[in-house]
Amino acid sequence: MSASIAIATSTRRARRWRQVKLAAAALAAVGLMLTGALAAWGVSLGPLPLAQARQVSTTIVDRNGRLLRAYAMADGRWRLPVDAKVAVDPIYLKLLFDYEDRRFRSHAGVDPLALGRAALQLVTRGHIVSGGSTITMQLARLMEPRRERSVYAKLRQMVRALEIERRLNKDQILDLYLAMAPYGGNLEGIRAASIAYFGKEPKRLSLAESALLVALPQSPENRRLDRYPDAARMARDRVLDRMVEDGRVSSEDAAQAKAVAVPRLRKPIPILAPHSADRAIAAVKDVPVISLTLDSSLQKVLETLAHDRAVALGPDISVAIIAVDNESGDVLARVGSPDYFDDRRAGQVDMTRAVRSPGSTLKPFIYGLAFEDGFVHPESLIDDRPIRFGSYAPQDFDMTFQGTVPVRKALQLSLNVPAIALLDRVGASRLSSRLKQAGAKLVLPKDEVPGLAMGLGGVGVTLQDLAQLYSGLARLGSTRPLREIMGAGDDERDSLRLMDQVAAWQVGNVLIGTPPPENAPHNRIAFKTGTSYGYRDAWSVGFDGRMTIGVWVGRPDGAPVPGLVGRTAAAPILFDAFARTGKLPAPLPKPPKGALMASNAKLPLPLRRFRPLGELVRTGGEQAPHIQFPLNGSRIDATSSGDAPFSAMPVKVAGGVLPMTMLVNGAAVGEIDSRRQRLVDPPGPGFVRLTVIDATGAADTVVVRIQ
Repeated sequence: MSASIAIATSTRRARRWRQVKLAAAALAAVGLMLTGALAAWGVSLGPLPLAQARQVSTTIVDRNGRLLRAYAMADGRWRLPVDAKVAVDPIYLKLLFDYEDRRFRSHAGVDPLALGRAALQLVTRGHIVSGGSTITMQLARLMEPRRERSVYAKLRQMVRALEIERRLNKDQILDLYLAMAPYGGNLEGIRAASIAYFGKEPKRLSLAESALLVALPQSPENRRLDRYPDAARMARDRVLDRMVEDGRVSSEDAAQAKAVAVPRLRKPIPILAPHSADRAIAAVKDVPVISLTLDSSLQKVLETLAHDRAVALGPDISVAIIAVDNESGDVLARVGSPDYFDDRRAGQVDMTRAVRSPGSTLKPFIYGLAFEDGFVHPESLIDDRPIRFGSYAPQDFDMTFQGTVPVRKALQLSLNVPAIALLDRVGASRLSSRLKQAGAKLVLPKDEVPGLAMGLGGVGVTLQDLAQLYSGLARLGSTRPLREIMGAGDDERDSLRLMDQVAAWQVGNVLIGTPPPENAPHNRIAFKTGTSYGYRDAWSVGFDGRMTIGVWVGRPDGAPVPGLVGRTAAAPILFDAFARTGKLPAPLPKPPKGALMASNAKLPLPLRRFRPLGELVRTGGEQAPHIQFPLNGSRIDATSSGDAPFSAMPVKVAGGVLPMTMLVNGAAVGEIDSRRQRLVDPPGPGFVRLTVIDATGAADTVVVRIQ
């Protein structure tokens, strides 16, 4: 009996299993036919509007991919590009898949199980509990928005979803959905919503924030946080309840998330580095994401610094700051004004690019060329006393004179007379051409040629050009053209010559000893200040071994500001800017080979004291020294027949007062003998600068090429 019952039961099971398989095969056949029919319908609908769907707000990001500024689309919508793998919190993604589309990674665009579940819940509970639309179907609806809610519209979404799945992979579908999902008003996509509602990128979200962002797109206008916060809160709580029901979230975590209030106001979309962003979007067309060399963290703290100092200085005063990486020439921060939207301060004018009088900030380059020429040393003595150069009689800023001082102190105290005396020897045209060669665009008054006044600000220059020049001192004599847009002009950024390595190091060594502002650390930052004529511009530019920062203070309209001085207005901002980088100042480079480090008493006689050209005293009708051989610009074949790579090169001098010192590339190598000759060992192939200085300080220099 029992055996016959068992056989009957087994037979019924086998029959039922065959029926199930037949039904499954029939459903599969129907599914295939339906899929084919839907695919054929899809062809009739025309191409997918993928190009339109991929349109996003142009975003400006920093060197690490962090948002600086975004520009709304032409119709005013905020839609920011999304990379879910790196830019979206996994907690949010888990909630999204659990709530909207559990089989997103496995279905082909349409999920029959989800559709069946939604229908069953509607029948058994009398209301919609969960939708049957997949994320791909929702994306299809967003790509082709339609007002009607009908069977036809749903079928159309299904057709488009299948087509989307054939054209895009799952990651691309998810990224598009996360960029287009509506969040109320003109906000589209999770990035725009997270920034507007929480003030942060969606990379790190709490459970409460994630649930809210999952809930809002289902009815974005009826759940707008700035209009209907209570509706948004209830929708969020329903998402959490569903997650608890499904065992995805613990009841304790859900309760804590529900206790968090929802935001009731939108936050502004960030606007960091607005001047740089405006320039980038004008220069780079039709690119959704533009990467700049800026560091958003540094940019933010320097914008705050500029704003706070401008407010303290007065309602009409503007502040501009630029920070440059010495090694690469990358602009790390650019603050063109303290407030982009302040019309009284002409906030939309980028003062880092404005041509202004530089005051005394060009003096270090005068001294650098004087060091390079070898007729002065940081420990040389120089006179600061009344002197006239034709009709030009420079005076110091405080209208006093210091007498005889070391060259080091003359630069540190920014004395005017010594600087002009050195410029007279160096030559204003040579200084101008050298600065232009190093990348600075100097602007002279109309129909004027470079003159001695340029040493005290009689020329126009921008803050960014000054920063580039000073970074050349940190780089030991070569500048790098500044770069702000990633990948722009990289092939055209060869190093530019500013001055010799030894001369650049000597200038930096002097400037690092400049007395800092009150309460600022000593011997940390090599810096120089400047004040233009009429108190119109206050400057301070400084560098350490890593970075160069330039600061300008003044009125954008060029009006004078009585008492506006670089040392008290700009230098404190400079030192505060370095302090806010969050890093200790990096040491300056070590002395390069050939640097002469000696006290004044141990310098060669001609280097112990500098006298202006007009004061050189001669006896017996002696003429200034003149190098007769080799001739300036000549090529010298110094190939040696022995073991040494090069044979000694004779130097012959006419005129001059003995003793005379011989310098090779600015380094003393001995004295000229009584016959006014000397054998010089070439330092190697290439250009060599030969200088002779006599006892009165008169000098002659030639440049030859050794081969």
